[in-house]
Amino acid sequence: MSLRGSELTFPLVPRRRLIGLFFGGLQSARRGVGSDVAGSRPYNPGDDVDLIDWAASARVSSARGTDEFVVRQTYADEAPRVVVLCDRRPEMRLHEPPLPWLSKATAMRNAVELISESAARSRGFIGYLDYAGGEPFWRPPQSERELWQIRDRHLAWPEFAAPEDNLELAFDHLAHHRVSLPPGSFLFVVSDFLAPPSDAAWIRALGHLWDVVPVVIQDPVWEQSFPDVAGLAVPFRDPTSGRLTEIRLTRKEARERREANEARFAALLESFVGLDVEPVLISTSDPEAILSAFLDWGEQRIVRRGRL
Repeated sequence: MSLRGSELTFPLVPRRRLIGLFFGGLQSARRGVGSDVAGSRPYNPGDDVDLIDWAASARVSSARGTDEFVVRQTYADEAPRVVVLCDRRPEMRLHEPPLPWLSKATAMRNAVELISESAARSRGFIGYLDYAGGEPFWRPPQSERELWQIRDRHLAWPEFAAPEDNLELAFDHLAHHRVSLPPGSFLFVVSDFLAPPSDAAWIRALGHLWDVVPVVIQDPVWEQSFPDVAGLAVPFRDPTSGRLTEIRLTRKEARERREANEARFAALLESFVGLDVEPVLISTSDPEAILSAFLDWGEQRIVRRGRL
């Protein structure tokens, strides 16, 4: 199942107001035409009468005993810039259907389609970056046409040969293209994070004031934990050659692997807390479940902004 042609989208909730492109669907830090009230001021000749706050004008007029008019000021609606960074290490293409495990490639495609459609709904521009062939493939967010390119061409590219440190390389690459990715731009990093960037790389990326969102794609049974498969022949696929081999684990080995996987996942989430970023957690390739994960992320951001 694909999200293509679907009306399913999620709201892009920024951590801070944007300094982006005019005529978008999100509120910015600048005053201008929009729907989010920023404040009020006295009426000046030439102001649009539709901006007059009649209730406030009546209160001020009553208090002063003269005819006073107050106009509303709003934050300008601006277009967000969104970049999707896809981790295309060989491990991200394992377990394609009909194998019963999570297909990370399918989950990644559905997640990026959803991000792209949601950016388009906010009247934003979307860009794309990966290291599928070992070198950066970079499309800056400069055109509405890029939505079609990402959905129909980039995501369908079959190569998954990115190096282990491709996310760190990508952060450095984007640092040289800050004109295309100004402060406040969304950067969705789609990966299983089994080879995560260093804390220093995350801090450098966050230092550019990008709105970084990790999208974590992991199998909940085999990567976030591990089942009790003692005595069973468990197939393992080599990520480079794609060859399947069967391995028998003892009960102790299965338990140790489970404890290690659970500790690794807990440490990953803890690192995101320390970096003060909110991840999107995806453990299925089902489009509706992926949508729910992004909606949960948006609700968490709204709650956070309310508290701040």
